[in-house]
Amino acid sequence: MKQLLLLFIALSIFGCKKEREKAKDYATLSGNINNKFSDSIKISNRDFSKIISINPDGSFKDTLKLQSGIYYLSDGNESTPIFLKNGYEINLSLDTKQFDESISYTGEGSENSNYLAKYSLLQEDLFANLDDLDDSNLDSTFENIKIRLSEFYTSNKDIDTIITNSMKRDLEPMLKSYKGYFGEKIALKKEFPMGATSPTFDYENYKGGKTSLKDLNGKYVYVDVWATWCGPCKAEIPSLKKVEKQFHDKKIEFVSISIDQQKDYDIWKKMVAEKELGGIQLFADNDWNSEFVKNYKINGIPRFILIDPNGNVVNPDAPRPSDPKLIELFTELKI
Repeated sequence: MKQLLLLFIALSIFGCKKEREKAKDYATLSGNINNKFSDSIKISNRDFSKIISINPDGSFKDTLKLQSGIYYLSDGNESTPIFLKNGYEINLSLDTKQFDESISYTGEGSENSNYLAKYSLLQEDLFANLDDLDDSNLDSTFENIKIRLSEFYTSNKDIDTIITNSMKRDLEPMLKSYKGYFGEKIALKKEFPMGATSPTFDYENYKGGKTSLKDLNGKYVYVDVWATWCGPCKAEIPSLKKVEKQFHDKKIEFVSISIDQQKDYDIWKKMVAEKELGGIQLFADNDWNSEFVKNYKINGIPRFILIDPNGNVVNPDAPRPSDPKLIELFTELKI
C-alpha cells in the first residue's frame, strides 16, 4: 500500500511538472543594468519589438511571448544580441561603461546568449585596427578572419542550431560587405594621400556670410559632413562637442557641413540652435551634388576629414569623434 502511495505521489508530481512546462509559453527576462543610459530597454528583431521599463536601481523583469531566435537588446545607442525562446528564464548583468565586455547571462538558456556575447567580442577584435590595410594584405587578412570565425561557429556543440546555422549562412555576405568597405577606404587613401592638396569648400555659415577653407588657413580643419536626417551623424554630436571643448584653444577649427536638401534648410537652422551645435556650421550648396562632397567621393555619412594648416589632406576618412583614435591622431600631430 505504501509503495502504491509513493508511486501515485511521484506520478502526480511528474504530471504537474509536465503541465507547468506545457503552460509556460513565454520567456522570462530579468537583470540589472549599472550606469543605465535610459529608463527602458528594447528587445527586438525584424518581427518583434517590446519596451521593458528599468527601475531606478537598474533592475528589470518582464515576460516575452515570442518565436525562438536571435533578438537585440538595446539601451540607448548600444545593443547586443540575445537568444530567446519560450520557457527560458534568463538573468542579465550589464555595466554600460563596458557594454560588450561586461555583459553576462545566467539561468535557463543563458549559454546561448553568452555564446553570442563572446561572438560580438570576437568580431570587434577581428575587425578592429584594420585602418592600416592596403592592397598587399587585404585578401590574406580577410581569409584569416574567415578561418577564425568558422572555428568559433563549431567551438560549442551545445549551442542552438538556429544560432550557428544563421552565422554560417551570413558569413560570406558579411565578409564581402566588410571587405568592400575597407577596399573603399584603401582606394580613398590612394586617391587622397597625406600631403595632397585638399578639395575646397565655400558655403553659407549659420552665423551669417560664407566660410571657405581658405579662410581657415593656418589651422588644422576637422570637417564633419552630416545631415539632420542621419541617425549615426546625430549620435556623434555629444562626442564632437567633447572634442571641441577639449581643443577649443588649440590650432584647429571644427567645421560641420550639412548636406540637407534646400527644402530642409529651416530644419537645419532649427537643429543647430536647439542642440547648441558648436564649431563652424555650414550648409552645402547642392546636398550630395555639392562640389566638396563629390570631390571627396562621399557616398555615405557621417564622414570626417582632417586637413592641415596649409590646406593639404591629413586623412580623407578621419576617425569619428567617438573613436579614441581621433585624440591619438591630434596628439601625434601636436595640435
